[in-house]
Amino acid sequence: MSRNPALCRYSFILLLVFAALALQGCKDSSQADAGQSASTPAAASVATAIPAPTVAAATPPPASATPAPQTAPGPAQPFKRYTYEVVNIFPHDPAAFTQGLVYLDGIFYEGTGRYGQSSLRKVDPMTGNVLQQHDLAAEFFGEGIAVVGDAIYQLTWQNGTGFIYDKESFSERQRFQYTTEGWGLTFDGQHLIMSDGSAILYFLDPATLREVRRVDVSVAGEPVVRLNELEYIGGRVLANIWQTDYIVQIDPANGVVDGVIDLTGLLGQAPPSQSAVDVLNGIAYDHENQRLFVTGKLWPALFEIRLVEQK
Repeated sequence: MSRNPALCRYSFILLLVFAALALQGCKDSSQADAGQSASTPAAASVATAIPAPTVAAATPPPASATPAPQTAPGPAQPFKRYTYEVVNIFPHDPAAFTQGLVYLDGIFYEGTGRYGQSSLRKVDPMTGNVLQQHDLAAEFFGEGIAVVGDAIYQLTWQNGTGFIYDKESFSERQRFQYTTEGWGLTFDGQHLIMSDGSAILYFLDPATLREVRRVDVSVAGEPVVRLNELEYIGGRVLANIWQTDYIVQIDPANGVVDGVIDLTGLLGQAPPSQSAVDVLNGIAYDHENQRLFVTGKLWPALFEIRLVEQK
C-alpha cells in the first residue's frame, strides 16, 4: 500500500530524557511502513466484542466493559541506559518486511508484512534460508507473532483479525478479532502481550483472546508511544519504538520504562544491501543460552548483540 500522509510533528519524551535531545521532525512517506499508520491510537479496548473508542469523539464503553488503564507512578523513575556490542551477524532475507520475530529450539519464526507479501516463516538462523512459509491472503497486512505451546499467533495491522496456526504444519486453526490496530505481540508464559502503536500494552488470555488487563507505558512520567515489536525477557517487555533506533525495557507490572537501549549505527555493520532498507524492528531471545537478537524491516542481516550498560 502506498500513501502520502500530511506532514506530521512528534516529540518523544523518551529521547529528551535519554539523550537530552528533542526528537522532532516532519516525515513524508511515499510508502506504507510496517503496518504502523502515521496516526497513533490514543487508547482502545482490545478484547473481542468490546467497543473501542479510538477518537476523542467516540462514546466510551461502560466502565465495567473495559479495564481501566494502570498508570505509572507520578514521580520520575530512574532507568538504565544501554548500548551494544555485536556478537554475531547472520544473513537475513532483505525482502522480509519483519514484523515479528521469535527464537525457539534453534529456529527463527518470523512474521512479515505488506499487503500481498505478508507471511509466517520458519528460518534457519545460520543461513537465513526460509525452511517453511505460509503466505497470508493479499488483503491482510501481517504483524507481530508469538509462540504459545504448539501454536503460533499472528496479528494483522488494520484488519482487526488475528490467526492461530499449528506450530509444526503452519495450518490455520482459528481466527480471532480485536478492535485496535495490531502491531507487536509476545508471550510472558501466562498472557499474550499486544501493542497497537499507542502507549498501551494489552494483556490477553491466550485461550479466550479476551483482555485481562492493560498498562500505560511511561518514562519519567510521560507516555511512550509507537510501541512496536515486543519480546518478553526475564520479567521485562522489550519494545521497539517505531521509526527510532531505540528499544525500551518495560516493567509489565506498572508500565514504567526501566531501561533504554540505543542501537544507533547497528545497520551500518551489516553487509551492503542492494535494495532499500527500512526501520529497526524485530527482537528475539534465546532463553536457553541467553542470546539477544535484533533486526529490521528489509535488513540484509540479523544481529546477535550483547548489551553494555552505560554508567
